[in-house]
Amino acid sequence: MSGTPKICFAASSGGHYEQLMMLKPLMRKYDSFVLTEKTSYKAKAKDEKTYYVGQINRKERTVLLKLIVNAFHCLGIFIKERPDVIVCTGVLAMLPMCLLMKLFGRKLIYIESFAKVTSATESGKLLYRFADQFYVQWESMKQIYPDAIYLGSIY
Repeated sequence: MSGTPKICFAASSGGHYEQLMMLKPLMRKYDSFVLTEKTSYKAKAKDEKTYYVGQINRKERTVLLKLIVNAFHCLGIFIKERPDVIVCTGVLAMLPMCLLMKLFGRKLIYIESFAKVTSATESGKLLYRFADQFYVQWESMKQIYPDAIYLGSIY
């Protein structure tokens, strides 16, 4: 990375997206864009370039197909934007971009959900292995993720 890194801020809809929006000061400081799920209410960060991928529910039969579709969509976004770093608060629909970033030698920063105090998210369990930096928002989560960084809540 030469110069200022380009950052992809990624989160699914709902609470994960709300947590990501707590990082708006960073979004303004860096060349960045937002990646989130397409929902009926279409969340959009004000003044932020935003891309959308399909919403995924892990209990649906079509979960693998939807992940593959999102992976191709994310590859297109990756080629267009060329991010250096991804900051992700989860979950499932964001996995393809996180893994693509690692595949292409980019940095992955993952922030485990504020709602998780004593147990891990499925996405967190997977991405913990790949993350360059993995943050937890509760000190108790260091028992689950011993190498995680605890700096308190992003709220």
